[in-house]
Amino acid sequence: MGLVSVISLVGALVFDFLHFPVPWMLGPLFTVLISQFFIKYELYWPVHFRNVGLIIVGVSIGQTFQFSVFAGMGWLIFFMLLLNVVLVIISVLMAFGVQKIGNVPLKTALTCTVPGGLGQIVLFAEEEKDIDLAVVTYFHVVRVISIVLLIPFVLSGHVVQADGGAGFSVNEIIPILLLLLASGATVWFGKKLKIPVPYFLTPILFIIVLSLFSVETPELPGYLLHIAQLLMGAYIGLLLKPNMIKLGKRVLLLGVGSALLLMIATFAQGLLLIYFLHYSLPTSFLSTAAGGLDQMSLLATAIGADVITVTVFQMFRLLFVFLFVLPLLKMACSFIDKRQLNRGIKLTLNEKGVPK
Repeated sequence: MGLVSVISLVGALVFDFLHFPVPWMLGPLFTVLISQFFIKYELYWPVHFRNVGLIIVGVSIGQTFQFSVFAGMGWLIFFMLLLNVVLVIISVLMAFGVQKIGNVPLKTALTCTVPGGLGQIVLFAEEEKDIDLAVVTYFHVVRVISIVLLIPFVLSGHVVQADGGAGFSVNEIIPILLLLLASGATVWFGKKLKIPVPYFLTPILFIIVLSLFSVETPELPGYLLHIAQLLMGAYIGLLLKPNMIKLGKRVLLLGVGSALLLMIATFAQGLLLIYFLHYSLPTSFLSTAAGGLDQMSLLATAIGADVITVTVFQMFRLLFVFLFVLPLLKMACSFIDKRQLNRGIKLTLNEKGVPK
C-alpha cells in the first residue's frame, strides 16, 4: 500500500511536469499499471481508498448541481434511450465477432461486450454458469482503462481549465472534514436503498438535499480533488493484473480492439450530441463514453466539462443496463443454455429416436 502511494505520487508529479491532461488521475493509473508488471510481489490498494475518492467527487458534483439540466427532460430521455439502444445493438454485433474470431462461447462473448459497469458485469458473470470469468473481467478492465487513459488525450485540445476549487484555509479544515464524514455516513442509506454506485451517488443526493434547505456547505479545495483523482487512478491501474496476459494473443487483441471500436462508436454518438443539443465536445464525448458513471464524472470534473450533464447521461445508462440490458442478457444466456441442452440430447439419440 505504501509502495503504491509512492508510485502514484511520482506518476502524478511526472505527468503534471510534462503537462499531460488530468495528471493526478492518469499519472497514478499509468505508473501503477506498468509497475506491477516489473515488481515481483503483488501490489495492493484498498477499495476503501477508492471509495473515499468517490465520496469527495460526489460532494464536489453535488455542490455544482443545477436543476436547469432537467429542462426539456422528455426529449432528453428519448435521446438517451435511442443512444443506448443503438449501443447495445453494436455490442451484440461485436459479441458475434468475438465469438467467431476468438473462438469464445457466445454467452461469454455477449457478457464481454455489453456496455455496463465493471463491477455489475463481473458479478453477473460470477452468478451465471459456463461464462469464462477471466475473459469477461479482462475485456471490461481493458475497456475502462482504455477509455480513461485515451479520452483526456483525445480531448486535450478542447479541455477547459477546470476550477481548482477553493483555496487552502486552515479555518475550513474542520467544516470540510465534517462535511465529508456526514456525506460518507449517508452511504449506509444508499446501500440500504440499493442505489447504484452508493459511494458516489449518495453524497451527490445528500448535498442536493442540503442545498434545497438552503444549507451552505464549504467548497472543497483543489488539493482534495487531486487526492480523489490519485486514489481512483491507483485503483483503476491495479485492475489489469499480470495474469490476465496469459489469456492468449487472440483474446488479448480482441479485448483491446473491442474497447477501441466501442470508443469510436460512442465518439460518433458524442458528435450527435454536439449537432442536436449543442454541447461541447468534452461534455458530449464523456456523456456517451462507456467508461462508467464514476470515472466519466471524475474526468468531467478534471477537464472542465459540464459535469452535471455527464452525470445525468451516465446515470441513465447505468439504470438502462440494470433495468433492461442485464435482464435481457440473462434471458439470452438461458436461451443459449436450453439450446445447448437440446443439442446435447439430440446427439445421444440414434436415427430412430431411441436413447442409446
